[in-house]
Amino acid sequence: MRKTVLILGATSAIARATAAAFAAQGFDLYLAGRDADELSRIAADLAIRYRITANSGLFAAEALDSHGRFFTQAIAEMGEMHGVVLALGYLGDQQAARDFSAGAEVILINFTAAASILSHCASYLEARKQGFIIGISSVAGDRGRQSNYTYGAAKGALSLYLQGLRNRLFASGVRVITVKPGFVDTAMTYGMPGLFLVASPQYIGERIVQALGKSADVIYLPWFWRYIMLIIKSIPETLFKRLKL
Repeated sequence: MRKTVLILGATSAIARATAAAFAAQGFDLYLAGRDADELSRIAADLAIRYRITANSGLFAAEALDSHGRFFTQAIAEMGEMHGVVLALGYLGDQQAARDFSAGAEVILINFTAAASILSHCASYLEARKQGFIIGISSVAGDRGRQSNYTYGAAKGALSLYLQGLRNRLFASGVRVITVKPGFVDTAMTYGMPGLFLVASPQYIGERIVQALGKSADVIYLPWFWRYIMLIIKSIPETLFKRLKL
């Protein structure tokens, strides 16, 4: 019997690549997001190419009260869920760092909504005593920088939440993996100045699936970002606050 993976935020470039990588391994998929037509197209393409079952459903991340109903419906359609990939992400802009009304949406999508839907997923997997949760965070959450500290704060909170969830679910046999990508060639980063060492979504998606076969709880993608962020985190605050990052 094939196992089903729920992918939240499934229309993003990283999520699409991750979905394809799971499909190539024979997993069935439930793709969730806000664009019904695009989700249907992606699901149909993956089902034909990889001969899997791929369904889709609308998921309104901002509508927290709807998360329980959504998850129940997804289970009803697929019969079971073995794993969850959280690929929600909203970068916002510079205004989000200066105007909380703009920053609130960044926090809502990247952390509050993520924690809300994962609470439902975690309880389900905990009861089944098997499965996995993969949360896509960001290297931006490792240290606050003036250019994106609202986004970084939300992703940092998500990383901490996933760490606690990992501690909670370990005894139940449920894996929780935190993924921290660096710069990735997606619509969210298109046109941003100062990008370097940019990875492709396909590379990220393939490595996310490969992480299930390894023991690491936190992975940086590409791998060298672990050492880049180690250096950045080691800079004393007295110096760091003077840098234009």
